[in-house]
Amino acid sequence: MIDSWQILRVGACRHPEAMTLKGGHWCPVSFPALVGLIRHRTFGPILFDTGYDDRFFAATEPLPERLYRLATPVQFDSADSLPVQLARLGLTPDDIAGVFVSHFHGDHVAGLSNFPKARIVCAGEGLKRIRAGSRFGRVRKGLLSALLPGDIDGRAAFFEAMPRVRLNNDMGPFTHGADVLGDGSLIAVELPGHCPGHWGLLIRPEGGKPVFFIGDAAWSIAAVADNRPPPAITTALLGETATYRRTLSALNTVSQTGAVELIPSHCEVTAAKWL
Repeated sequence: MIDSWQILRVGACRHPEAMTLKGGHWCPVSFPALVGLIRHRTFGPILFDTGYDDRFFAATEPLPERLYRLATPVQFDSADSLPVQLARLGLTPDDIAGVFVSHFHGDHVAGLSNFPKARIVCAGEGLKRIRAGSRFGRVRKGLLSALLPGDIDGRAAFFEAMPRVRLNNDMGPFTHGADVLGDGSLIAVELPGHCPGHWGLLIRPEGGKPVFFIGDAAWSIAAVADNRPPPAITTALLGETATYRRTLSALNTVSQTGAVELIPSHCEVTAAKWL
C-alpha cells in the first residue's frame, strides 16, 4: 500500500549540541526540521509533521511566546515552505489526505493550517496538553496553541482510539502499535518521554526496508546508535527523563539489527543521507 516515501527539509533551528546529546560540545549547530512525505496507493499523500512555516513567526511575535523564538533561533525561507516544496513534486495542499502529528511542538505543527482537507492524526493527550495551562506554561513546554487549525476537533483522529496491532520482531522491544488506516500500512508507535502524546510512525513500503519516523525520541541518529541521551536538564524541561532514556534504549536495540531505517526529525546526517 505504500508506494514511496521521502523526506523534506522545512526550515531549521540552532542549539548548542550539548543540550541534545550527552557529552556534546557547546557550539550551536543546525537542527533541520524534517518532514516525511508518504504516498499511499489508495488513501493518498500523507505527511509526517509539517516543519516550520511563516505562521511560527506570527505565533511567536507577542510575549511570552517570543521567548520560544529567542531560545531556538529559526532559519526559514518562505521560498522553501512546505507547500512550495510539494508544488515542485506536483502536489497541492489540497492533495494531502492526512497529516500525522508526532507531537505538538511548534517546529512540528507550524504548517498544519496549510492543509485544510487533510485528516489530522494525532494523540488526544497531545492535543489536550497544547490547550492546557497558562500561555507561559505552554511556551515553556514548546507549545503554541495559535498554530492549531480552528477546525482541528472535527478533523482529528486519535491514536489512542485506533485498533492495536502486534509489531514484527524487527521492532525489538516495541511490541504493539495503532493501525492508523486499518490496513497495516501505517502503524503509530508510542515513544514516550520527550513530551506527553509523542508518537512515531512505522511504515513498510512494498519491496523496501521498513522505515520508522521517530520524531524527537532522539535528535540525531548518533544518539540512537550510541544510546546517548540529552542531559537531564533538557529532558526534564520538556518531558520525563527516565522514560525518555528507556525509549532511547529501546530504539538503540532496534538500530543494532539494521533491519529498520530510523528517521529522527532533526538529524543532519539523516538529511544528508536521504535528501
